[in-house]
Amino acid sequence: MIPFQFKVDIIQVLEKLLPSYQLKVPTFVIEELEGIKKASGGKDKLAASVALKIASSPPLKISKYSLKPHEKVDQALLRIANVLCTNDRELKNKARDKGITVVYLRQKKYLAVDGYIHH
Repeated sequence: MIPFQFKVDIIQVLEKLLPSYQLKVPTFVIEELEGIKKASGGKDKLAASVALKIASSPPLKISKYSLKPHEKVDQALLRIANVLCTNDRELKNKARDKGITVVYLRQKKYLAVDGYIHH
C-alpha cells in the first residue's frame, strides 16, 4: 500500500533494482488486500483498493500460491520468497533471519535493500 501512502513509484524502482526478477504477487496477498478493503474504511480502504489495482497491472503478475492449513500470510511469504518487499518490521526481521533479501521503504522517500540481489 506504499505507493498510495507515500507517493513513491515503487514499481518503476523495483524494475530497476530487480531487472532479472519477475515481480509476483501471491494470490493469498490479493485475498488479504480484498479483506482489508472490505473490512476497513477511509485511508486503509483506499490504500487497499490502490494496492489491488497496482497488483493486477503489468509488470506485476498475480501468481497462484495457496496457504497451507493453519498458515498465516506472513509465514507463507517467508516460505516462498527469494526477495520480499515489505515495511512490516516483524516480517522484515524474520525474513532477514531466514536469509531472504528484503526491499523496504526508507524515510518515506526511497527503497532500500537489505541483503544480496542476484543479477
